[in-house]
Amino acid sequence: MPLPRLDPGSARRLFLDAHALLDPPKGPGRGANLAALIGRLGFVQVDSVNTLARAHDLILWSRRPAYRPDHLRHLNDRARATFEHWTHDAAVIPAAFFPQWRLKFARDRVRLRERWKDWHGSAFHAEIDTVLRHITDHGAVQSADMAGQRPSKSTGWWDWHPSKTALEYLWRTGDLAVTRRDGFRKVYDLTERVIAPEYLNAHIPEDQVIDWACAAALDRLGFATPGELAAFWALITPAEAKVWVRHALA
Repeated sequence: MPLPRLDPGSARRLFLDAHALLDPPKGPGRGANLAALIGRLGFVQVDSVNTLARAHDLILWSRRPAYRPDHLRHLNDRARATFEHWTHDAAVIPAAFFPQWRLKFARDRVRLRERWKDWHGSAFHAEIDTVLRHITDHGAVQSADMAGQRPSKSTGWWDWHPSKTALEYLWRTGDLAVTRRDGFRKVYDLTERVIAPEYLNAHIPEDQVIDWACAAALDRLGFATPGELAAFWALITPAEAKVWVRHALA
């Protein structure tokens, strides 16, 4: 049976529709409406660049002109309908997807511990328990609250002190979550204080996460190569996506 083919015009419309750009730009842009939009997109990348406005605010505003930045902060920081973590970059993600991110936490726990030892130095290893204990006893912190001595010699763009590195490591591996932002500075707290219990306590087998990651990415891209499916959420490897595609085509 020959594979179906998309002509360029249909492909463009499919892609634009998947990104909510064919719909009329209207709606309240807050609350459940905003949560549904982010769920449809999959996530919105949180960008620190602020020339005209931050990129994530422009992405949401272009689809919901009534949207204002405070609407996202309320959705994330108070309603807890989303959480902050990484896809290919820092992003606001529907809270319902938190169980799938456990696979990323587990893989990053192994990968980052060795990679960051060479990048940031190994001193952050000794800070991990100290940082966790401090947050457990005293509540949410910014990196400035845990600031220590910075490296005497520059090692690149991000010369993080050990406590800052420990905070980021604990966030990337799921022990901490971003409870809010003050300005654009992340405020970290224990994950169990941030994520709703129904998502915090849910566990999904690895094979089901891989299936979800590929199918959900394809829903939001319209069409994709295995590499693009893997890169959309950055939860799984290209090799895992290739196997999924091979089975899906069969």
